Amino acid sequence: MTGVIVHEWIEEIGGSENVLDEIALVFPDAPIYCLWNDAPERFAPGRVRESWLAKTPLRKVKPLALLFMPFVWRRLKIDFQPDWILASTHLFAHHAKFVGIKPVNKFAYVHSPARYIWSPELDSRGKSIFVRLVAPVLKAIDTKRAKELSSIAANSSTVQSRIQKYWNRDSRVIYPPVDVDFFKEGNTQLSSDEKLVLESLPETFVLGASRFVPYKRLDLALKYGKVTQLPVVLAGNGPDYADLVTLSEMSPGDHIQIIQSPSSQLLKALFTKAKVLVFGAVEDFGIMPVEAMAAGTPVIGPTVGGVSETVLDGKTGILLAEFSEKEIIAADASLGAISEKACVHRADEFSSEQFRQQLREWVTPA
Repeated sequence: MTGVIVHEWIEEIGGSENVLDEIALVFPDAPIYCLWNDAPERFAPGRVRESWLAKTPLRKVKPLALLFMPFVWRRLKIDFQPDWILASTHLFAHHAKFVGIKPVNKFAYVHSPARYIWSPELDSRGKSIFVRLVAPVLKAIDTKRAKELSSIAANSSTVQSRIQKYWNRDSRVIYPPVDVDFFKEGNTQLSSDEKLVLESLPETFVLGASRFVPYKRLDLALKYGKVTQLPVVLAGNGPDYADLVTLSEMSPGDHIQIIQSPSSQLLKALFTKAKVLVFGAVEDFGIMPVEAMAAGTPVIGPTVGGVSETVLDGKTGILLAEFSEKEIIAADASLGAISEKACVHRADEFSSEQFRQQLREWVTPA
């Protein structure tokens, strides 16, 4: 059976791109359709096919492209009759329709119903006046298109609940793939500069790792460090980088160190060396907490969202309802009872191999 894979747009890095990589490995003969491709070296030449939006400036301005997306997805062209369509979607990729083909099963692997349309409280992009104005129309279209899907897989129970709430559709849960084997390996291959960075860090520190954007809640990692009087290391990059640098310079007593755009090898070393990863974001799934556990490091996270599904409270980390000072002090005191072995064992449940097996069984059952 030969199908076709549909993905919103392809970036250099990202959680949904990691999922796409695994889907592409499971179904190596399936072409990939997307709105635009910003990582042309990611797949073999000719495998990725872009929409006409790729030839316009709109590819760089997603909010403006938003209005065109539902219509672009409905006019896709293909030169063969696929046996199935599999959409990896966090916006409108599941709207995909190919002109001139016979009806086929359409599967959707849902990272989340569009957060800035359906859950603007979780995504600041949804608070813009433009998005708020067009949201009612886009919601109506999105609900209609969701009814076309033959089967839906959610990337977590959290997303499964949103699918039921917003689309009134049942779904199964298939957790995203995490390269746990890489983070379990003890050896790291660091450049000389990366070794100097690692050696410059305190013996004990709190780690906050993510994109530097408001909803990732790096402020909670900083609060954890302040309450426990532990140094904080922030690793990542994003629009808030300059603000975080300014904050670290203005708070010399809080011992904040920022590592911009760490390589995967350096990130692994940071996970291994950190006392704890503080991950405050309410994520759909959250890959970094699983990576940290694979490295044997416990995780502090919220009692809601994907982290509450991956982290076992009291066994591989601590889940906090409010990140109050009292909760933080109690959580830090409890970390000594968490074993590295328990963290690694839990991470194994979210391996890439688990994902591939479940994906095959879902899309192409024997």
